[in-house]
Amino acid sequence: MVFRIRSRLFRLFAAPLLLALAATGCTRSDVPEISLEKKTPIPAPMTSSANSGLRIGMGAMITPKEGYVYYNRLKEYLAKELKMPVTLVDRDNYAEMNSLLASGGVDIAFVCAGPYVEGHQQFGLELLAMPLVNGKPVYHSYIIVPKNSAAKNLDDLKGKSFAFTDPKSNTGKLVPTYMLVRRNTTPEEFFSKVSYTYGHDKSIAAVAEGLVEGAAVDSLIWEYLHRTKPSLTSRTRIIETSDPYGIPPLVVRKNLPAELKTRVLNSLLTMNNVPSGREILTGMMIDRFVPGDDRNYDSIRAINRWIDGQKLGKSK
Repeated sequence: MVFRIRSRLFRLFAAPLLLALAATGCTRSDVPEISLEKKTPIPAPMTSSANSGLRIGMGAMITPKEGYVYYNRLKEYLAKELKMPVTLVDRDNYAEMNSLLASGGVDIAFVCAGPYVEGHQQFGLELLAMPLVNGKPVYHSYIIVPKNSAAKNLDDLKGKSFAFTDPKSNTGKLVPTYMLVRRNTTPEEFFSKVSYTYGHDKSIAAVAEGLVEGAAVDSLIWEYLHRTKPSLTSRTRIIETSDPYGIPPLVVRKNLPAELKTRVLNSLLTMNNVPSGREILTGMMIDRFVPGDDRNYDSIRAINRWIDGQKLGKSK
């Protein structure tokens, strides 16, 4: 089963111009994994300052692979604004990106909301900016199924095969797990088979291709693909939408020089005021960036506490 999913997804994503740098995952587990990405080499370690370079991590993009061109243009935009070299660094999963942020291997990064909350607590990861989409700094988890599926809600997927994105993904794992825990069950008990795709776009493709009977995906990425690749999303159907949660933010490693942090933030906040910046934001389906507000992620902390409490209760 795992081999068949890998094989068919490889044929789907290896074609030119198809989804090239997806949102990725984290720590491996004994659950089957669908992972096709190659790591991009990380530049030699250095201390970022106004005279050196800035390393931007892309372990958790808020647009799918085909949106990479806009991240490259964002890199070039920041290099021009900051008057310093800027390098993009990609990693296979959220845990690896958080590890780089903790060790100083990258300076700033686009991360999922869940890894931000974890990194903030564990090693002082700092919130820099949040994108606004449709005027709000929030997003949802979509539970999707093949278009011809008879399922009408999450309950109808009991005993079916299901794809998560990443063990640390908020919309791709934490939120749907919370949905199930509130039903007094777990993913392993509820579904017949669980796999990880390590990419929201790959989860959408797996559902569209009929490789799994359901998946939990980032609403931002589904909507992006619905606009740019409707032939893919039209073969899926949304059967459940979660409550809103804090949007994947742009974060900063602890101890990044304050002056550089301020310059990066100011460059992001003013992007929507210039034509070249607005064009990049439009391509990324972002209205604009706003300063980060840690309170936006309290609902994710509440979910973590609730799930941990339920686990503790079951262990007694």
